[in-house]
Amino acid sequence: MTADPADDTDTRTRILRAALDLFAEHGYQRTSLRQIGERLRLTKAAILYHFPAKEHLLAALVEPLVADLEALLDSARTQPTELARWTVLEGWVDVMLAHRRPLGMLFHDIALVGRGDTYHRLMEIAMRANDLIAGPDAGRRERVRAVQAVAACSDVVIFFTDVSDEVLRADMLDGVRRLLAPAGDGPAAPGATTAIPGPARETPADTTRSSGKRRRPGRPRALGREQVEAARRMHAAGTHSVDAIAAALGVSRATVYRHLTTP
Repeated sequence: MTADPADDTDTRTRILRAALDLFAEHGYQRTSLRQIGERLRLTKAAILYHFPAKEHLLAALVEPLVADLEALLDSARTQPTELARWTVLEGWVDVMLAHRRPLGMLFHDIALVGRGDTYHRLMEIAMRANDLIAGPDAGRRERVRAVQAVAACSDVVIFFTDVSDEVLRADMLDGVRRLLAPAGDGPAAPGATTAIPGPARETPADTTRSSGKRRRPGRPRALGREQVEAARRMHAAGTHSVDAIAAALGVSRATVYRHLTTP
């Protein structure tokens, strides 16, 4: 009796959904193929029939995101420089938001995709995006800003899981406009919302303490509620050191420790 291809497709889809749920609950490293099989009442052999190794599950979950980014860059590559830049940036934000759940789950496990086809595609996507955003004949400053812009259109999705797509999209694009604005330009384009919520940074007026001593401007002194929640999630998951969390949120180690130990 010949197996029905539709049944295989349905089983594969069920396996991917279960894997996504379990990876989100327990993390990739702590989820076994046996657990996935138990949730679906399938044998480990049945899982391996569709996915020869757990890494293949991760790659399959990344595939829709990768394919959407490739399609976005293909659509922008023939456009004039400025149009291509904003096609990539706005489209990048939309792709990230469209894949919020798998992106959040895979954020700390993306390196486990390995150095196969998916890895090389991701590296090529990043380089193509940087080139389109920087523009032809870009100098070091423009290329640095292009890399920063891609990060601003990606990483924010991980840390603000309780913010709606509409609000987060507006805030992310506002931040990118400000980042890429020519020196001396004013605020972002009309209609843009305020920048991404976060800890307030010091202004010149803030550099004087009540004692009369001046304090050096630099990292923010506190974290907002959303940043605190993000820091606690990363720490609880065991995927980031305190130093890494501090670097990701732009604060000192002492600030991170204070918020981790405060109920």
